[in-house]
Amino acid sequence: MSESSASQESAKSKQRARKQAALDYHALPVPGKLSIELSKPADTQEDLSLAYSPGVAEPVRAIAEDPENAYKYTGKGNLVAVISDGTAILGLGNLGPLASKPVMEGKCLLFKRFAGINAIDIEVAAPSSTAFIDTVANIALTFGGINLEDIKAPECFEIERILKERCDIPVFHDDQHGTAIVTVAGLLNALEVQGKSIETAKIVCLGAGAAANACCNLMVAAGAPRAHIMMLDSKGVVHTERDDLNQYKRQFAVKTHRRSLDDAIDGADVFLGVSGPNLLSAQQLAKMASKPVVFACSNPDPEIDPALARSVRSDLIMATGRSDYPNQVNNVLCFPFLFRGAMDVRATIINEEMKLAAVEAIRALAKEPVTEAVRSVYGGGDLAFGPEYIIPKPTDDRLLGAVAAAVARAAVDTGVAKAGYPAHYPLAGVGSVKV
Repeated sequence: MSESSASQESAKSKQRARKQAALDYHALPVPGKLSIELSKPADTQEDLSLAYSPGVAEPVRAIAEDPENAYKYTGKGNLVAVISDGTAILGLGNLGPLASKPVMEGKCLLFKRFAGINAIDIEVAAPSSTAFIDTVANIALTFGGINLEDIKAPECFEIERILKERCDIPVFHDDQHGTAIVTVAGLLNALEVQGKSIETAKIVCLGAGAAANACCNLMVAAGAPRAHIMMLDSKGVVHTERDDLNQYKRQFAVKTHRRSLDDAIDGADVFLGVSGPNLLSAQQLAKMASKPVVFACSNPDPEIDPALARSVRSDLIMATGRSDYPNQVNNVLCFPFLFRGAMDVRATIINEEMKLAAVEAIRALAKEPVTEAVRSVYGGGDLAFGPEYIIPKPTDDRLLGAVAAAVARAAVDTGVAKAGYPAHYPLAGVGSVKV
């Protein structure tokens, strides 16, 4: 066997082992990643009479008298529903709601692990967006928050908008806004390191779906002029002369003679890829402005290989969606802590101010000295604010306190909170969560 063939066989063997390890993780020792535990004793006859009949009648009456008492007598205030129709599962596409269940269970695991939030997955087989919306709206009162997940664009935009109108609890499509918050936090820091600013940077966004739309809108909220953002879909540059744009793309249509990525990338300060693998060539990267910022976030394979990118441009700052490269853009830096802060002040909505507060909290933490605990997880190497450390690591337990506090304060300050800023904030870790 040739050296090349042996190398390929070794790679295939590792891939098979990894696949089996993933299947075993989900199957053993019991199927799935979630279980339910009791929060009250249920050992004696007295326990059972308080837990169910006749004792349960008292909180029932209290809630009937004042619905807000549900937060006092039930787990509603610390319960999130993670809901999908399975139309855009990871990078795998429309595989249906049942196939999305492992992902939704995984999201629930992250809520509990990082923010102490109980979460339950709900997979909806809905024949239409209207049916999906009605299903979610009709069960929303059970929960303290709703995390929408893996719903394809453009339907996801309307689904979220209507559910936010119909529900009085936070409704958040993480594929849109979680991605946007972490991306913008990293982007602002990268531009700062490169001596540039969001107000003047020329930005190219390859992709026009849910994540791209949310990222670009939040960049605008953070100070980027719309005229400085050039978005591309599968047909090329989103420009004002096109007559095939939906309302979400149309808001980013620019008047320009540029039509392709090759045109758009010339002189750009920022490349944001939320599209597919290997779509940015070395030649195109070479055409960017000095000290470029490249966020190649397609997973698992980015728009350009980091090794190739660095061989072409030694002056770039690069981020990807992968954990095996520096500067991982990972939604877990945001969504558990954002929900924690929003739910602890009983926010009725997650507004733009709360998202920007999360952005600022995340980017500020990246400038703090990295703890030894975080450093040890990543091999004990030097981690300090700079080109290869523009956003915190997901295991940094300070994220909970920083992001939840910022979001809670923004909710209170903008008048969307039903409760005051918590006296026990900032949180020192999951153990300090009060529910």
